[in-house]
Amino acid sequence: MAGFEFNRDAVELDQPGIWRYKQTFGLPDGVQPISLEEGSTPLIWDQVDGKQIAFKLDYLNPTGSYKDRGTTLLISYLAWAGVEHAIEDSSGNAGASFAGYCARAGIHGKVYVPAYASGPKRTQIEAYGSELVPVEGPRSNAAAAVRQEAESGVTYASHVHQPFVLPGYATAAYEIYEQLGSPPGSIIVPAGQGSFLLGIWRGFKALFDAGEISYLPKMVGVQSTACSPLWSAMQPGPSEQDEVQEGATVAEGIRIMNPLRKAEVIAAVRTSAGKMVAVQEERILPGRDDLAKRGMHVEPTSAVAWAALLDNISELAEPVVVVLTGSGLKYQENY
Repeated sequence: MAGFEFNRDAVELDQPGIWRYKQTFGLPDGVQPISLEEGSTPLIWDQVDGKQIAFKLDYLNPTGSYKDRGTTLLISYLAWAGVEHAIEDSSGNAGASFAGYCARAGIHGKVYVPAYASGPKRTQIEAYGSELVPVEGPRSNAAAAVRQEAESGVTYASHVHQPFVLPGYATAAYEIYEQLGSPPGSIIVPAGQGSFLLGIWRGFKALFDAGEISYLPKMVGVQSTACSPLWSAMQPGPSEQDEVQEGATVAEGIRIMNPLRKAEVIAAVRTSAGKMVAVQEERILPGRDDLAKRGMHVEPTSAVAWAALLDNISELAEPVVVVLTGSGLKYQENY
């Protein structure tokens, strides 16, 4: 697969949303966009502790999360390949995005989710017409269940394994660069698999390699202490995988025990001179509320970025961009 090769002259301004960057995707010739005009999300400024901080509102993508950036490429490829049935596993947002774009493409979708997945996300998946399969236990059980069905030959349209998702995520970097007029100094991104962080990093690397920018931003990934394998792996001294637990967390979208591209994500963070941050569980919902009071209603998974910003604001290279990944309309508290 090609991709991650940026050429300003090849940007197609007449294409919808992220599809103006089609030349970076590495898709086969003839693939037509299955698009809901994802991308082109706002970058808004706010003052935090005396500093101007830019918030990238990626929760305003069509299905309510950044996942649409990768899903539009994936489903466009599957439609081009003639796929009629596909399966996916997700903690919620990727499944909702998958279901929405399958509906757009006329593909029959089936989504395995953890039984604890937020009710609005499950409702969204079914509203698009995809079959919903709740799986009891940790997030990893849903992944195991979908792999078992994939052995029968049905197309496993994984947002983690399939190759066209990362170039879709990279478009957030191109947009941020266009919106700022220069690369940011630091970017804060919630990280479960870490794929969005990795895609953004590769997008900025493509801009750097093309001579568009002269420096690369520091990448700051954020996890919950309840499930923090990326953070743990970057701590000084030996890191024992069996010491990391897949604990329950309101940040369900980043509850990933074994990130597929763990080594690549860690390498991106280290190469950028960035860091991984783990946020205490009791700070996540208050962070969600603080962002809402600033007009940004996000789900708890996105809200981990707020505590990370407050704890590290004095050492972050400016300008600082905080990426908000999922809509607060997707989360329902248990009263």
